[in-house]
Amino acid sequence: MNDLNSIQGKSALVLGGSRGIGAAIARRLAAGGAAVALTYVQGASAADAIVADITKAGGRALAIQADSADDAAVEAAIAKTVETFGSLDILVNSAGVLAIAPITEFTTEDIDRTIAVNIRAAVIASRAAARVMGKGGRIIHIGSTNAERMPFSGGAVYAMSKSALQGLTQGLARDLGPAGITVNVVQPGPVDTDMNPANGPMAAGMIPYLAIGRYGHPEEVASFVAYLAGPEAGNITGASLMIDGGFAA
Repeated sequence: MNDLNSIQGKSALVLGGSRGIGAAIARRLAAGGAAVALTYVQGASAADAIVADITKAGGRALAIQADSADDAAVEAAIAKTVETFGSLDILVNSAGVLAIAPITEFTTEDIDRTIAVNIRAAVIASRAAARVMGKGGRIIHIGSTNAERMPFSGGAVYAMSKSALQGLTQGLARDLGPAGITVNVVQPGPVDTDMNPANGPMAAGMIPYLAIGRYGHPEEVASFVAYLAGPEAGNITGASLMIDGGFAA
């Protein structure tokens, strides 16, 4: 790894880090030398397996059960990370839910859950992190290309939730810039995960929109996040950054 992009000795928390893109990010940050805490809601075995792999490779890792829809649990996860590692340098808000339905059939419960996990958790986590981060801190939200383009019906509420992260990112960049903390949102396109697998029912409708003709890989998103977490990205803040295979082109 390029030494200029090293995050050796940093500490990170990945909300929603036990599966999919979040898991790839946790592994990538650990490979770069960061101590990594990750949260999960269910599936403790998957979270524990990531921790075991990182530990076996000589790194430091911690799994924390926390529902991102629970404000107190999000704040407690940040406190636990600081207690365990002594600091928090990198926060990645990767937790997310996806509910697709025509707006006339969309339940209030699904609206509330989408807002709680995809938007409110990012606000709560960022507030708590900003209180403990020092100069050089990084806050990175995982959004979606659907903030820019929603080419199919049923995704209005999801697209709204990801668009909200753009405004949050720009505002936080202004708030936290004087403290030396950068804030960015990474916007993946279709990525091969269990939420939307490359061989799943949504793939046939997605692939024609992709300029490169394939789904992305979680590791590609993770590499981008690791770059933003490192010192070479110190002049990037308030940015909405696509990694979507040309989906929104």
